[in-house]
Amino acid sequence: MPRDGSPARARLRAAALELYRERGYDETTTAQIAARADVTERTYFRHFADKREVLFDGEAELRAILVDAIAAAPDGLAPLQVVVRAFAAAVPLIVANRAVARQRAEVIAVTPALQERAHAKTAGLVDALTDALAERGIARPTARLTAQVGMAVFERASRSWADEPEHDLAGLIARAADEVRALGGS
Repeated sequence: MPRDGSPARARLRAAALELYRERGYDETTTAQIAARADVTERTYFRHFADKREVLFDGEAELRAILVDAIAAAPDGLAPLQVVVRAFAAAVPLIVANRAVARQRAEVIAVTPALQERAHAKTAGLVDALTDALAERGIARPTARLTAQVGMAVFERASRSWADEPEHDLAGLIARAADEVRALGGS
């Protein structure tokens, strides 16, 4: 039976995070990550293109959840409602990865190369949201604006959740969306 590599991939993610926190991103090599994970460096590169990508491994799963939720949203919802529902659909994934995400955020906050990758990943998610909304028949300029606002809503909620861990993330997403609606004064 062929192996899917999931255990090695998980060990590589954990090893990279540990080493980045211990030594710093710039002082850590892929060879060190592989050794800590008890795999070869070649195995590392079978799973990840570079030493930044290991910290962003869950992005594809998040993207799939968001895009699928947009496609499955009931007709008749306003575009922002569709995106807010999509982020709410991703809450279980985000909650399940909370501890790792917090540690990862600490490493990203002090590492310019990782900040650049995080911005690129966010831009890629906005593009995916835009495409999914456009597939629902929403004009591309409106779809893009909605995706950007939806991402801002999610980021606002995520920051609140970091400061108020006892709160429900889905509720914080809804509250941030209400803040956006209140900005219009109606």
